[in-house]
Amino acid sequence: MTPDDHEPQYRAGPENQAPAPFAPEVYAGRLRRAAGEAAAARLTGVLVTPGPDLGWLCGHRPGTAPDRLTLLVLAPETEPRLLLPARDLADASAGPAAGAVRLTAWADGQDPYAAAAGLLLPHGHYGIGDATWSVHLLGLEEALPLTTYRPLSTALPLFRAVKDAEETARLAAAAAAADAAYEAVLAVRFSGRRESELAADLAGLLRAHGHDRVDRARVAAAAHGADPDHRPGEHRIEPGDTVVLDLGGRRDGYASALTRTVHVGPPPDRLRRLHDLVRTAREAALAAMLPGVPCAEPDRAARVVLAAAGHGGDALPATGHGLGVTPYEPPYLAPGGTQLLTPGMCVRVAAGVLLPGRLGVRLGDTVVCTAAGVRRLAGADPALAEVA
Repeated sequence: MTPDDHEPQYRAGPENQAPAPFAPEVYAGRLRRAAGEAAAARLTGVLVTPGPDLGWLCGHRPGTAPDRLTLLVLAPETEPRLLLPARDLADASAGPAAGAVRLTAWADGQDPYAAAAGLLLPHGHYGIGDATWSVHLLGLEEALPLTTYRPLSTALPLFRAVKDAEETARLAAAAAAADAAYEAVLAVRFSGRRESELAADLAGLLRAHGHDRVDRARVAAAAHGADPDHRPGEHRIEPGDTVVLDLGGRRDGYASALTRTVHVGPPPDRLRRLHDLVRTAREAALAAMLPGVPCAEPDRAARVVLAAAGHGGDALPATGHGLGVTPYEPPYLAPGGTQLLTPGMCVRVAAGVLLPGRLGVRLGDTVVCTAAGVRRLAGADPALAEVA
């Protein structure tokens, strides 16, 4: 049985119904987990400024300008501390993780880095969020010149990678909304219209089906399909064109990603064969997504299939990447990837053949690694669709 034969394990609720907020104990658990992972990595602690990591850890998304220091300090066996501008204190006090974090405010006229120095060890070795502005890092280094820092992406690359059931449900809802947008766009006329016009339709459909943010609404027709980073332009789509659709965004804070290939009019047999090959390569990658397997293995499995058919040099640069509160995050299914797959990792898995100057064929879905293997989070038909 192939992965496409399985029903999705996680079912979304009503398409435009917002999920309940994460409970305070969820944030408390994330804070404990990050501190524990810091200890395992031999870090003194973790420092996080505004961005995806801060929102994920404690639900705080400050409204003040990012040049005003907000700093979450996590250390093993120490109460989490959040240093923030005084004007944000009321909002943070009402936040979902307020009971799990001690709040410390600095007022206008104070040196925020001197305030931060009181929360850190003078010889500490800290992991620091990748979104941290350089002015803040330099300010911390000046206040505590003997401290050292490592970016979280290298110090704790997987600390957001394993999703719990609630996060997976939100990702499933986002995936289902992207599927619905894709199914709707199949009824739109392609022939005679510009790529940019179809892209606008696609973005509108993503929003209509529950996305509050659109990250990708790419339409790549004919030879443009061989460029995975193509931006929709003024190319007019004609009968006989193969078109790659790459769509995704955020729904209630969690990302979606879906890639499909369609053909304007009846697809020729050679295109059907190529599409079948890409689908087989994608299924090989999905079948290789087992707990404890290195992230390079699904990528290798897809490439073996393509190479056996003479398309080894035409494959995508990488087979997949994680997604969660951001559309691109660890783990990465790519050559050389040594990180091990773990149940709860949600990943966009894609396979494709890129033929420069001719066309591209690509298929991509969001899946979750489970103890028993892989499950797709939604169920958009992977078949080569015919459009008008």
